[in-house]
Amino acid sequence: MKSVQCATYEGVEAKVVDVESTLTKGLPSFSIVGMASTAITEAKERVKSALLSNDFSFPPKRITFLLAPSELAKSGSHFDLSLALLILLNDVNVELHSWFVFGELGLDGAVKENIQLYPLILSLANQGLITQAIVPYESLEKLSKIPNIAFYGVKHLNEAVEVLKNQETIEPSIQESEIAYPFYELGSQKYYYMKEYEEDFSDVRGQEVAKRAALIAAAGFHNIIFEGSPGCGKSMIASRLRYILPPMNESEILDVAKLEVLEGKEPAFAPRRSMKNPHHTSTMGSIFGGGSHKAQIGEVGLANNGILFFDELPHFSKNVLESLREPMQDGKIRISRVNSKVEYPAHFLFVGAMNPCPCGNLLDENKECRCSDLEIQRYKNRLSDPFLDRIDLNVVMQNVSMSDRPSLTSKEMHKMVVEAHIFAKQRGQNVLNAALNDKEIEEYCILNEEADTTLKMAVERFHLSFRSIKKLQKVARTIADLDASKIIDKKHLLEALSYRKR
Repeated sequence: MKSVQCATYEGVEAKVVDVESTLTKGLPSFSIVGMASTAITEAKERVKSALLSNDFSFPPKRITFLLAPSELAKSGSHFDLSLALLILLNDVNVELHSWFVFGELGLDGAVKENIQLYPLILSLANQGLITQAIVPYESLEKLSKIPNIAFYGVKHLNEAVEVLKNQETIEPSIQESEIAYPFYELGSQKYYYMKEYEEDFSDVRGQEVAKRAALIAAAGFHNIIFEGSPGCGKSMIASRLRYILPPMNESEILDVAKLEVLEGKEPAFAPRRSMKNPHHTSTMGSIFGGGSHKAQIGEVGLANNGILFFDELPHFSKNVLESLREPMQDGKIRISRVNSKVEYPAHFLFVGAMNPCPCGNLLDENKECRCSDLEIQRYKNRLSDPFLDRIDLNVVMQNVSMSDRPSLTSKEMHKMVVEAHIFAKQRGQNVLNAALNDKEIEEYCILNEEADTTLKMAVERFHLSFRSIKKLQKVARTIADLDASKIIDKKHLLEALSYRKR
């Protein structure tokens, strides 16, 4: 018996699959066992054709392949190459089990690219399960971005055979490629960023309070809601927020690329955080993920390390808004189905935009609100207190005026965010301020005597919950970072208080 390693998905994470083979005497047959999908069982015909069209003899034996573990459902055409190699090298004395082998075979023996290989191998690399792999030559450009793996690119079945026969002397096809974007180094970690701003805050006239809140939200990754009349600039600010978010390390860039592939996009390997904007009519399954047999990733999971934007927030269903509380608090989403239970990381910056009332004119000085008090109350009640308790910044938009002028540009705001990010990292902080745990809050969110007295007064006056107190401290820490202040002053705490939901 011989075996090589391959992999399949379980949710968004890869699971190692041992491909084992036996060739025994008996009536000639070819069988694959171990919960293989149709794409894998069809590999029998592709493998036979690839062998016979390249002057290899197909052994007249009872050929059995086991994909272990047997209880794990496997899918994908990238198992072809491993099956063919096990047949060809059955009688050759070479070490195979330490190798990962990926590739779909053409009928002529050509090894073809599979778009799913990148997220699959990246997941294995993040788990520390892979060090060397035979892959399609066409995939090398993408795969070279993944560090610490020796890749051997092959165009044809014959080349794969040569790699394994000469594994002691053969060299990997390529070395790791660098991420071609500006970066700065803190300790041993590189943080990459982009200088292009496709949408600029200079297009937003006025709304200085909202822009200041957006700057704080970006610097600390704080959840934020904009409330204001239609057309006042809520969506404009939200769409520009992704261009001023903190720089990304290599691991985050690779993770975003993995999610892009899972979404059916070509990975860009750029330090630009994603932004997901589901419509308020979207189903629970499309937002959180799901499926009757296999749990698929949804918009919440795809927004990991980026922005999740809900426009017309109160129009989302109550179930969606209440289900959002768990990922907003824990940074992960769990999906349970009869056949699978999966957990996705979901560390996102939540941005909401809403009107003050159903007609939208409640806060407009120049238009009359057509809503009754009961209609306004019902509209507001769509957002529960536990949901609002998870929001760090609540912003009421200002009225629009012809005299409003642009102020800060995205470039200037991004520079402030980067400086705040460096300031936080230099004090030894590993996560953004919104993700600080209780111990880290105690260590980094140090208030001076005046600020501490103000916090105690605020707790007593506004009856703040423990969660609200912690969020207040974290927002104040971000404001202090923007001022390059080691200690949180009274003015930082007062500004954080001004963004509380009234």
